[in-house]
Amino acid sequence: MALLSDVLTQELLAGRYVASLATTSEDGGIHMVAVWYWFDGSYVYIATSSKSRKLRNLLSNPNASLMIDSRDPAASRGITIIGTGEVLTGAASQRCNATIHQRYLSDAALRDPRVGPVFGAWDDVTIQIKPKSVVAWDMRELDRQALGGAFREHPDYLLPLQR
Repeated sequence: MALLSDVLTQELLAGRYVASLATTSEDGGIHMVAVWYWFDGSYVYIATSSKSRKLRNLLSNPNASLMIDSRDPAASRGITIIGTGEVLTGAASQRCNATIHQRYLSDAALRDPRVGPVFGAWDDVTIQIKPKSVVAWDMRELDRQALGGAFREHPDYLLPLQR
């Protein structure tokens, strides 16, 4: 287990990564989708559409998991936050979504009438996740503790990921 205050957790929450959000569908299946996020120090926020599957799932079952990982073979590290989700609407949602969009889109993109307004219209609600627990992993530590530094000494041991 890890804590929200741990260095690795804070690094990943403050970074600009694509996270994976998992929710439970009505039939019990897991729905997982890539999302942009923002962490305010207490909650994780995800901009989304009121028509999205993830939102419908959270309305029937508030349990959610959010995985953030570096996707770097040589220094793979990540966290999974397990918590409950609530839906924000109105002005609170608009403020959160604007913050999320500013984290992932350049000022030029936000000003471009083909981009900024589209995200503003699509993302009309916000999912607010209240973390209950955090699980973390760090391949650099695994390499140091269990592999004797083999990955550090031989970066070619790890094959490159597709992009």
